[in-house]
Amino acid sequence: MSVELLRAWEQRYGLLRPERSSGGFRLYSTEDESRVRRMTALIASGVSASQAAARASIDEPVATGGAATDELGVEVRAALDRFDAEGAHDALDRLLATVSVEIAITEVLVPLLHELGDRWQAGDATIGQEHFASNLVRGRLMGIARGWASGSGPVFVLACPPGEEHDLGLMMFGIALARRGARVLFLGADTPVATIAETVGDVAPAGVVIAVSRSVPLAAAASELRAMARDVAVYIGGPGVDEGAVRDLGGRLLDGDPVAAARALTA
Repeated sequence: MSVELLRAWEQRYGLLRPERSSGGFRLYSTEDESRVRRMTALIASGVSASQAAARASIDEPVATGGAATDELGVEVRAALDRFDAEGAHDALDRLLATVSVEIAITEVLVPLLHELGDRWQAGDATIGQEHFASNLVRGRLMGIARGWASGSGPVFVLACPPGEEHDLGLMMFGIALARRGARVLFLGADTPVATIAETVGDVAPAGVVIAVSRSVPLAAAASELRAMARDVAVYIGGPGVDEGAVRDLGGRLLDGDPVAAARALTA
């Protein structure tokens, strides 16, 4: 956040309530930081700055989910099932004003997408519902992810190997990683390993993160990933991977949901 924007939000909306040091410097509290994060998330979701400031100042998010989070998750799912984009966005707005982005990811978005995939496999959800939900969630995640390449911490290149089209989990991981100060360079789905390696040469990252939902794309790219792992740390995660396969490639396993994996990497 720029100094100018923080001061504008303080003076225009009363969002921040800093104390002053003996030298006149503003001292921001963790509550100030929380309000800034809530306002940023609300603006990214399409809420106007004045409305976002009002909601960020009043609606204190809880540290963990609960009944309210579960109810909003049900609302999001129901709206997506009936192709109600406005209703889904409204429920997501209220979710992000109630809990942190990490809680929204771990307790609502990840379970929702897993359940939708299971329902599609069982014939209880249509391809249209799956595509509609995935694209709407993708749009919201990209809004939240805006600026994730501008951090001051180490750079990580995030990509899915050739043949892997599912990158929503990787996007969630990138958001959680950026919120811990890392700079995220997101290449996305179905990325040739040669392109990943070229990017590594251009930016000299602290590591490369590969995500797979199935084992086949990882196996197909094994030799190229093994070669890349000799030059840079390669982290591999997702439901399509196991520790033995990662070890064989000279990589490091990222286990758990996207937020847990980001915590593990930055720890």
